[in-house]
Amino acid sequence: MAPRSGFVPVTGERLLWRSRGSLGGVPSRGLPPDNPIRSGGWGAFCSRRFSERACPARILRCTPARNRASSRRGVLSLRAEEDYYARLGVSRNAAADEIRRAFRQKARMLHPDVNKAPNAKEEFQKLSEAYEVLSDENLRKRYDMFGEAGVKGAAASSGGGPTGFADFADLGGLGDIFDQFFGGAASGRARARRSGPEPGEDLRLDLEIDFEKAIFGGEEKIRISHLETCETCSGSGMRPGSSPRMCTMCGGAGVVTQVARTPLGAFQSTQTCPNCRGAGEVVDEYCGTCGGRGRVQTQKQLMLTIPAGVDDGSRLRVRSEGDAGTRGGPPGDLYVYIKVRPHPEFRREDLDIYSEFTVSYLDAILGRRIRVNTIHGPVEVSLPPGTQPGTVLRIADKGVPKLGSPTRRGHHYLTIKVSIPKQLSDAERKLIEELDRLRKEDAHQNGSASGTDDKKRGGIFGGFGPKMK
Repeated sequence: MAPRSGFVPVTGERLLWRSRGSLGGVPSRGLPPDNPIRSGGWGAFCSRRFSERACPARILRCTPARNRASSRRGVLSLRAEEDYYARLGVSRNAAADEIRRAFRQKARMLHPDVNKAPNAKEEFQKLSEAYEVLSDENLRKRYDMFGEAGVKGAAASSGGGPTGFADFADLGGLGDIFDQFFGGAASGRARARRSGPEPGEDLRLDLEIDFEKAIFGGEEKIRISHLETCETCSGSGMRPGSSPRMCTMCGGAGVVTQVARTPLGAFQSTQTCPNCRGAGEVVDEYCGTCGGRGRVQTQKQLMLTIPAGVDDGSRLRVRSEGDAGTRGGPPGDLYVYIKVRPHPEFRREDLDIYSEFTVSYLDAILGRRIRVNTIHGPVEVSLPPGTQPGTVLRIADKGVPKLGSPTRRGHHYLTIKVSIPKQLSDAERKLIEELDRLRKEDAHQNGSASGTDDKKRGGIFGGFGPKMK
């Protein structure tokens, strides 16, 4: 049987009830209605006799039906609040360190500067709100006992208005109960900051490195300019020894409420407090080092480790070397974009290296062992007899190590170019003409197609250039 007067706090699966006579902030002192909902207009609320099994084990807000017909039938809209622990992805008995790690991990993914999704800003604000509560021991205890209403009032996530309870103060006696527990938190006078921790900004650095260093890796000394937490005030922005005072305009809530009265009742809207900018606190004495910003610009020198196999356009991430966060937020990251200087001899495509090598026409005809350069040092390659200009030879496993798997390598591809002399001595000319005559006679006697082909091409060197005279 429900009590004959008063209200009960929202805990576990219990639901608020409000009779028709309590509309407008004047609670009814009679019994709760026997039937679940039999009230019209904006007075449609739920009875404690509403089925508890149908409700999840989370705090539920009651919102009235949007049209008059549905409210006459007693239709009730219930909206479940998302659990702060679920937002961070931790269990309800998670330690403080686990909560901090979970926040940092998700904050980097949801920060609006990194995540370009349309709802990124809203999701990041929700994440910061959850971390602000669960990282504070007292606020976490309140949240575990009374849910979201116990730590920041009962403002609906839709921003108040006619479709939800903008404040527990509208529920009369229940607001007084929360005042006794939390010193006014239920009526919008919460002392907790509305502005939660903010991660620092990520930074970008463009770095040009040598061809060999990109392939084999190494270390590079870099200098960056970023924001670091002010050591004088430890990031608070206040003069050491001073403390902030509660904002008198918003009462420490970080938001101010405007009330508009209409024939349908009083409607509330909230906005960020212009005096404290949502912090709920005002600083009178700023830090002389950072000027109240909590961060200072500094120059820093780092030794960057470049892994083997990076390529032009590769991006390296250096954790926590971006700008420092604010209000206890984690620092951003430093992203280094690699630009590789071209090499005078080698050309790279993914994991493969390409180069050219010029041989004499005699080496191309007779074939021989040649010594060529690769990025791993000189190697000997067998040049087959009759090698044609433009022939490509593959030198296996002499390419670029795969990034993250240095034992895997690409190949080296060698393009052969044949040098044809423009000037010949008389002795050389006689020898070549004699060689040409012998090949033609041999082809004529044997009926060889190769001899005919040589003749069509202009002699035995027809494939290398114009016929010699």
